[in-house]
Amino acid sequence: MFLFVEMQKYHLMEKPRLTFGQIWNMTFGFLGIQMGFALQNANASRILQTFGADVEHLSWFWLVAPVTGMIVQPVIGHYSDNTWNALGRRKPYFLFGAIMASIGLILMPNSYLLAVVLPPLWIGAGLLMIMDASFNIAMEPFRALMADKLPSSQQTLGFSVQTLLIGIGAVLGSWLPYLLFNVFEVNDIDETGVPRNVKLSFLIGAVVLIVSVLVTVVTTKEYSPEIMRRFNKSKTDDEKKARFSDIFSDLFNMPRTMRQLGVVQFFTWFAFYSMWVFTTPALAQHVWGLSPGDTTSSSFNEAADYVGVIFGVYNLTAACFAMVLPLLARRLGRKTTHALCLSIGGLGLVSMIFVNSPDMKWMLNISMVAVGIAWASVLAMPYAILSDSLPQKKIGVYMGLFNFFITFPQILNGIFGGMLVKYLYNGNAVFSLVTAGLFLIIAAIAVQRVRIE
Repeated sequence: MFLFVEMQKYHLMEKPRLTFGQIWNMTFGFLGIQMGFALQNANASRILQTFGADVEHLSWFWLVAPVTGMIVQPVIGHYSDNTWNALGRRKPYFLFGAIMASIGLILMPNSYLLAVVLPPLWIGAGLLMIMDASFNIAMEPFRALMADKLPSSQQTLGFSVQTLLIGIGAVLGSWLPYLLFNVFEVNDIDETGVPRNVKLSFLIGAVVLIVSVLVTVVTTKEYSPEIMRRFNKSKTDDEKKARFSDIFSDLFNMPRTMRQLGVVQFFTWFAFYSMWVFTTPALAQHVWGLSPGDTTSSSFNEAADYVGVIFGVYNLTAACFAMVLPLLARRLGRKTTHALCLSIGGLGLVSMIFVNSPDMKWMLNISMVAVGIAWASVLAMPYAILSDSLPQKKIGVYMGLFNFFITFPQILNGIFGGMLVKYLYNGNAVFSLVTAGLFLIIAAIAVQRVRIE
């Protein structure tokens, strides 16, 4: 009887509009996911260097992140499209991903505890892989949940709220080690070389991740398969049982809008991967004047902590700017808005080369405000542009396949990025940031060639 009433309630093809509170609760888990992701982004290179990784090899260790994402997201997307149990359709996957990511966050800065099995460097790299696989397991169903629940008229708002919460979580994750060190004086370093403020930050991040995802799990109700069929305009396709092998046919038959956005994503994510991997060594060398082998001095830890600060600035900017995006998109259109934001971010990255002493480090915050404007758009606009071009039944798998355009450029950068720094840039990692800025500007040009279907 309940199912009949629900089906009658959602008899119309258009999904009902949600309140801002419902959208907020539905996306709240992203706060914790991104807090953990930010801790990883700002501190993984630092931890790996502490355990003995050379700067030109950092991009190789980071390869595990996009490789696992490329594999995991389409698979999780496929199975979440075809799952329904007591927890729902998407919720079982991002809850499992959150639990695994939390375990990785606790263990990574404490890799030395497992040193009886393997060297800490390799254990840290393995945990980086586990963490990123878990983040991908959690993220993909969250994005698909947005498309499941929201009508087309609320897509931009939904992804903007998601970006706001991503920004808040990223600010917390990025600034936490700096705050623990400078405000709460958690500043001792033991024989492992990993500062205690970093270890404590990862523990706090793990707790916040689990709690925030549970908020979404408890407060958000998913539409049943029967109700989803009411919203699906192509009932014939809906009745066809999906097979795992369909992932490959879907890959070759993706909508044209998705293929064209792939070019934009390639240059965008090549750029951000460079920023995440090389900002710490770039600033340590270019701003603090340290040698590449100096990874344990107080100056290096000062530089590394300040990377967390400026990463927090770009994420805070993204969180604030996310609420402006819907207004810009209505006035300028989604494509023009995204192109403008990417261009601003590109100029911000290029400008970092002009900061060359610790006395000028405050200028890096201005650069990162520009990067934050681009990051807000990257997290929202491609998905808003894409969502209306995808068949409803395959939202999950196509969102997962779209991740190919995110992971492939990162893999390419991971293989060759360190070589570029060593041989083309003569070890000066700051030029990797300049290249990243130029790539964002190329991505902005490519946006204008996308045709929305």
